[in-house]
Amino acid sequence: MSVGVTTSTTTSALPAWRDPATWMKAADVFAVLIALSLPWSTSLVGIFVTAWLVTVAPTLDVRLFAQSLKRPISLLPIALFALALSGTLWSDAAWGARLYAVSPATKLLVLPVLLYHYERSTRGIWVFAAFLVSCALLMAMSWVVAFEPKFALKAGAEYGVPVKNYIDQSQEFALCAVALAYPIFALLRAGRILPAAALGALALSFVVNMAFVTVSRTAMVTMPVTLAVFALLHLRWRSVVIILCLASVFAVLAWTTSPRLQTIAGSFVRDYQLYKERNIPTSIGMRLEFWEKSLRFVAEAPIVGHGSGSTRGLFEQAAVGHVGAAAEVIGNPHNQTLNVAVQWGLVGVVILYALWWCHLMLFRGDGLVASIGLFVVLQNILSSLFNSHLFDFHEGWMYVLGVGVAGGTALQARFGQTSKGTAEPARP
Repeated sequence: MSVGVTTSTTTSALPAWRDPATWMKAADVFAVLIALSLPWSTSLVGIFVTAWLVTVAPTLDVRLFAQSLKRPISLLPIALFALALSGTLWSDAAWGARLYAVSPATKLLVLPVLLYHYERSTRGIWVFAAFLVSCALLMAMSWVVAFEPKFALKAGAEYGVPVKNYIDQSQEFALCAVALAYPIFALLRAGRILPAAALGALALSFVVNMAFVTVSRTAMVTMPVTLAVFALLHLRWRSVVIILCLASVFAVLAWTTSPRLQTIAGSFVRDYQLYKERNIPTSIGMRLEFWEKSLRFVAEAPIVGHGSGSTRGLFEQAAVGHVGAAAEVIGNPHNQTLNVAVQWGLVGVVILYALWWCHLMLFRGDGLVASIGLFVVLQNILSSLFNSHLFDFHEGWMYVLGVGVAGGTALQARFGQTSKGTAEPARP
């Protein structure tokens, strides 16, 4: 007992700039600022991530941190970055293109540090609350811009998109809507009707915005699957049937009252027909073209791929002598698996899938934080069927921040890590 008192007294006597608890709290504040800025700005995210790393550094126990890096949940993100970096050695692309292709994987190096930090910090929920508040403000701004485009924060803004683009905005709103499902049902089970109704109204408002303002085909596909997984894991069959009926009613109402939703949904068939019949480079047509060519590129170098930054050069060679959709050139095949496979082959795909699997297993427990982490990983996996969202800036940071904070918090709850970092790292 006396040892604990002496340690506490010694710590409290330290000046603030030397006190690990002060640095830890500062790091938590910067993590909140990252979450607040993520829906709005890329430059602020970079600034706050750098500040977060600086403030976390004095709190690290080098021995324990090194041990934590041996866990698959931390080792696999590092391995994927290392593969991207080593892939520059066998690529035929210019060195500028090689290094540019490595940069999207660099953010994965922050993930192990987040996991380690939030095994000790008890403020992980601050980050999720900040992201929800920021997205709610963005949603309100989206409605304003839908009626008054002059209030958009960028020139030439899309309808109802104040900043960035509709894909990023829809990913944020979809994640918030599904992540609110767990606390809503937990409150209902506890008999707290008013808070549950308030969160339900907020979740519904995100969905309404996506149905009437910023309709995303990716979100239309991923949200039902994510909600179905939640229902199967956490709800009784009677509740599942009720929700399915309510969702069906909402879908019918949204379809009949939202011209934008009808237009986007109808574009699936129209875009495919224009591509197949007239070789017009529509959104769906170009994806099919990119995927078909990417599979050929993978077959040419199936084990370690063509190297980092090689994708654009391969598409340029394949476009020679073609017109229309077949002549389109891109450095990203709009599929995470193919993006990895073209550059780093089967080795890269195995690491990518192992990373997703280990992070899914990290959130196999119950609770709010586990459900948030599960939704983050599921959304990234599903949306990466149509985009390279693990490597994209916005969705990639959503993944790193969400998995890092939720994963560390879940490990702390599961294995009883202390906020001072004196316990041995967990070994999931």
